[in-house]
Amino acid sequence: MTDPNAPPPDRPEVVHHTTINNPTPSGGGGGFLGFLIGGLVVVVIIIGVVLMTRGGEIETPKATDVDINLNLPDAPKMPDLPTPPPVEPPTLPEPAPAPAPAG
Repeated sequence: MTDPNAPPPDRPEVVHHTTINNPTPSGGGGGFLGFLIGGLVVVVIIIGVVLMTRGGEIETPKATDVDINLNLPDAPKMPDLPTPPPVEPPTLPEPAPAPAPAG
């Protein structure tokens, strides 16, 4: 370790030059973007004007009164169905009693 109170060793005088280039900020795409948005706004305004003015009010059609009387033939009548024969309900066999437990 070196003595902190000792004078620094002789060093040659070296000068470092640093060049910083700051380019000027460019306009970017702001001009085209503004032109595009402005064009869209104009188109929306034109569509709005056309839809709002559309030549005045819309005329409503006049009411019509139509009375139609038709003499149609009656639909054919269904024939009466015959009475079904009497049917006995089916009978179910009685189950056999369960076998007694073994034991």
